[in-house]
Amino acid sequence: MPDLDATHSPDLRSWVASAQGHAEFPIQNLPLGVFSPPGGTPRGGVAIGNEILDLAAAGRAGLFGGEAARAAEAAGAPALNALLALGAGPRRALRTQLSALLAEGSPHQAQVAPLLHPAAGCTLHLPTVIGDYTDFYVGIHHATNVGRVFRPDDPLLPNYKYVPIGYHGRASSVRPSGTAFHRPKGQRKPATQATPDFGPCRNLDYELELGIWIGPGNELGEPVSIAEAPAQVAGYSLLNDWSARDIQAWEYQPLGPFLAKNFCSTVSTWIVTPEALAPFRVPQPPRPEGDPAPLPYLLDEADQREGALDLQLEVLILTPAMREKGLPPQTLSRSNAQHMYWTVAQMLTHHTSNGCNLQPGDLLGSGTLSAPGEEGFGSLLESTKGGKELVQLTSGETRRFLEDGDEVFLRAHAHRPGAVSIGFGECRGTVLPAV
Repeated sequence: MPDLDATHSPDLRSWVASAQGHAEFPIQNLPLGVFSPPGGTPRGGVAIGNEILDLAAAGRAGLFGGEAARAAEAAGAPALNALLALGAGPRRALRTQLSALLAEGSPHQAQVAPLLHPAAGCTLHLPTVIGDYTDFYVGIHHATNVGRVFRPDDPLLPNYKYVPIGYHGRASSVRPSGTAFHRPKGQRKPATQATPDFGPCRNLDYELELGIWIGPGNELGEPVSIAEAPAQVAGYSLLNDWSARDIQAWEYQPLGPFLAKNFCSTVSTWIVTPEALAPFRVPQPPRPEGDPAPLPYLLDEADQREGALDLQLEVLILTPAMREKGLPPQTLSRSNAQHMYWTVAQMLTHHTSNGCNLQPGDLLGSGTLSAPGEEGFGSLLESTKGGKELVQLTSGETRRFLEDGDEVFLRAHAHRPGAVSIGFGECRGTVLPAV
């Protein structure tokens, strides 16, 4: 298992009481984010149990040394771009020293405790100022299922198994978990109409994705090799790429997604670092027999050996009727991040292969990560076979696509025997009526 150290030990415990057995943020996680305490301004923090540690305040208190001190100082800004730009060295140093400060028996407990804020009383923000956002399409089961809806006779186009397909999304409409958004409007042309009309989206959908946050970045004209790509990844979150399927079906040819995708994308607010995910790295699943090998610039032995992540993914829904009846959110889908045809390193390498520059705080999306079976479909487009079938809900309702007032939750957890489980926190959004 790569890069394991004392911060991953299952015997490690924190003096922060709520961290013990925490489903998301035990001491083995320590994700990075931006928060505002009551009456305060946004600044960088670390989640530990039900608390958030103010990184800049801890730095000013002299609790960090060396590269970790540089990282804590950079985290004092209202976005983490400067911290992510420092790269893996300072980030790892910060994790190591944070782990020591928060561990049982720390001699600094009395100094650190006043710098913790109850998470329930804080506001969470986007972790970076996102300069650019690119969404990939590496979930092969989703690509195949969607292809069958739009192209029944030829679901996967010939380039899919050679090229990590992606499109450039809209960074300005990425929002943090918990943000409600209005149903988009656009042109729609059902098969029953001779010409399109304009109005609210009728087929609003979610997409279960991973978000990948960029670290140092690269200069324009300088590609990142597949061996160098992991050093460019600052961490991961959940991503819901909300999609207007009826608008998408009419507009996507010849240039791909436009208004069907750019009205809102929701991310979970904590960046789970590559270091925290080290125990959950697994080999990239072998390609099916007969599939082409990746071209040489996308093939690296180490990446194939440990470039995939074993993350359990879940989609849940809470409708207005379920709220009124006091029902909990209902699980719609369970999948795993291992269902990626291309690794994150391959995505990043291909993205820069033409000299495209990535910048600290940029966001990449994996594309919808559906499992092979119907219980693991990562979108309603798949679950309802393009809206032809109904999804049954515990409230007695049905859904073809999302309705106003529906709230969708994405969750991710990593489990492995001998390791402490960690989570990502919720990625949550609610549909408001069209304006």
